[in-house]
Amino acid sequence: MNFFLTLCFSTTGQYWIAVSESSREFDIVVWGATGFTGGLVAHYLDSVAPKNLRWAIAGRNEAKLDARLAELSKPVPKILADAGDPESLHEMSRRTRVLLTTVGPYAKYGMPLVESCIATSTDYVDITGEPDFVAETLKHHEAAKAAGVRIVSCCGFDSIPHDLGAWCAVSALPGRAPIRLEGFVRAKGTISGGTWQSFIGAVSDLKGTQAKARSAPKQKLDGRKVRSLPPRPRYETRLQSWVVPFPTIDPEIVKRSARSLDVYGPDFQYGHYLSLKRFSTLAKGAAGLAGITALAQLPPGKDYLEKRILSGDGPDASTRAKSWFHVAMLGRSGGDRVRVDVRGGDPGYSETSKMVAETALCLAFDLPREEATQLGVITTATACAEPLVARLRKAGIRFDVSQPTRAR
Repeated sequence: MNFFLTLCFSTTGQYWIAVSESSREFDIVVWGATGFTGGLVAHYLDSVAPKNLRWAIAGRNEAKLDARLAELSKPVPKILADAGDPESLHEMSRRTRVLLTTVGPYAKYGMPLVESCIATSTDYVDITGEPDFVAETLKHHEAAKAAGVRIVSCCGFDSIPHDLGAWCAVSALPGRAPIRLEGFVRAKGTISGGTWQSFIGAVSDLKGTQAKARSAPKQKLDGRKVRSLPPRPRYETRLQSWVVPFPTIDPEIVKRSARSLDVYGPDFQYGHYLSLKRFSTLAKGAAGLAGITALAQLPPGKDYLEKRILSGDGPDASTRAKSWFHVAMLGRSGGDRVRVDVRGGDPGYSETSKMVAETALCLAFDLPREEATQLGVITTATACAEPLVARLRKAGIRFDVSQPTRAR
């Protein structure tokens, strides 16, 4: 395969290799296709991909790639690439327009691929929910922007339902008054092996994780404000549920989108909560979380926890079929009120694989890079909110937006 390459330099002295879009062999490459979630992504693309989609699967183990290919209904190319081999990552990323990765924990394996995608002018999407990794990617914003690419993390359950649900809510509110928005999450599902490994890594080094998150550069605002609402555990009568602040990466993603887009208004405030019907469930969950966090501080305890759910593990189809999620966004602006309900099936696997695949398709076909107005390290709402919501609705994920009402 011949490529048209251009060596480009930024004003900061960084350089990248610009590969022309017309010379790319593939539209999408799925790296990590031999893993559990990566396999679901491959099967999803195999079942819904348009005939003109040029895509490939990638991983470090050729035998496992061949086994995955045998499961698909249509043959696709395979690519060997390893996180420990930068040249193999460059060779993979320069062959495609969009690189989709499910290889985690991202703090351990993700950054070399981000840097490779910037170096080869390749759009990038992942399913991370790791605050420290996302904070590190933000340090590459200017380099990615100069290279003309979109680095889009958190394209699964972390954080698409919350990010796009918030975007739907603020887009439905009229006027330019300050906006106060709260998101409430309920879900039933099984945590993925990759998510579990990432979670244990984060809670075992809370100070380090928090320091990295604080060090992430934040976009400067011209007269606008983006803030967190004061956390307020309570019984929420509008949902008939107990709600407690939920310190995931999702509220940070929502606020990043708010800093990037004027539709969030002159003064945007956001609060993020876990919603539970029974107070006893809330108490048990808090006790369990405290116990896991304490155990993870000791090396033997961390090792024990990491072995409980291994990366690549996941539930069977019947278990996934019984899982679901519901994110309710309740917003107000002046005297107007709006509610958005985002609903779907199994959050950690089935819907996550669908979300990241549709994000990659959206970047490749609905908003190709030459038409993009936002570049750099950005969120899904910033990159492609409207067409991605349309795609996800068509794929079976509900975004129900109420008509704004006036408060009594």
